[in-house]
Amino acid sequence: MTAALMVTYPASAGARFDHDYYRDTHLPLVQDALSPLGLTSAVALRPGADAPHLAVAILNFADAATRDAALGAPEAGPVFADIANFTDAAPVAIPCDVI
Repeated sequence: MTAALMVTYPASAGARFDHDYYRDTHLPLVQDALSPLGLTSAVALRPGADAPHLAVAILNFADAATRDAALGAPEAGPVFADIANFTDAAPVAIPCDVI
């Protein structure tokens, strides 16, 4: 069964989030690092101004085992390290099955 990882960045008063950096730098980094490990697609969403999240990403993988292995691989390290470059919001990662 296809599996996904939904990553949300909760909005809070004064939270910093650079959407241009996220789109132009971070998402390509995610794709470059994780595609060889089984990432099949990635999309970033920018909710409206009153939404409870600053951004949401949906990362798709062939199955949960592939997703979990990719996220635990050393190649994922730069992806996690890059978060501080575009936000001070703590991301929330939600493993999902695609239905």
